[in-house]
Amino acid sequence: MLPGRGRNGRATRRSRMLGTRTAWTAVGDGEFFCPGCGGDRNYQRLTGRRRFILLGLPVLPRGNTGPVVECAACRRHFGADVLDHPTTSRFSAMLRDAVHTVALAVLAAGGTRTRTSLSAAAGTVRAAGFEDCTEEQLGALVEALAADTGRVFGAPCGPGLAIELHEALDPLAPHLAPAGRESILLQGARIALADGPYTPAEREVLTTVGAALTITSDEVSRLLAAARTPS
Repeated sequence: MLPGRGRNGRATRRSRMLGTRTAWTAVGDGEFFCPGCGGDRNYQRLTGRRRFILLGLPVLPRGNTGPVVECAACRRHFGADVLDHPTTSRFSAMLRDAVHTVALAVLAAGGTRTRTSLSAAAGTVRAAGFEDCTEEQLGALVEALAADTGRVFGAPCGPGLAIELHEALDPLAPHLAPAGRESILLQGARIALADGPYTPAEREVLTTVGAALTITSDEVSRLLAAARTPS
């Protein structure tokens, strides 16, 4: 049988004669995390108009489609919700800021009078990405925070501090695996334990951290107890 004479050939000819075609228009661009490439890439945000084609020519509008996000590297199309995922660089910044905020909150609850807690906090913050962080800088930040808010060291986690923790942790939590969320809580727990057992104020701050990271209260209690056991 000659090419194009069978059933598949007839279907191919019909698809060339009849069908729909989408004309895409770029309405924005930027950088995103491409799930196809597995890394940060440039993208174009596209909207499209579909048209019915006859003999290869567009003849009738068939409505709008999109918007979609097209990766500049792999050219794949994704739904616009893919932009909700932070880029690698943005995710790193969010994680770094979250650890810094938790460290400050724990220090604000327990005070900065002991060198051990400041040393533990500074080491944690440096490991998170603030490589130049010093104990003196953290101590000054906590003192300034207390002076600005009228906070008394050792007081319960007030609304202002709880809001700061949620602002830093809420956007990050959906993008962390359970082990990642637990790691942030345990880092705060180790800072609190550096100078002795948890104080009630430190425990309250850590409970707030756990809630912001969507860790259940029972799991928070288990993790805080586990942090007190030497490995």
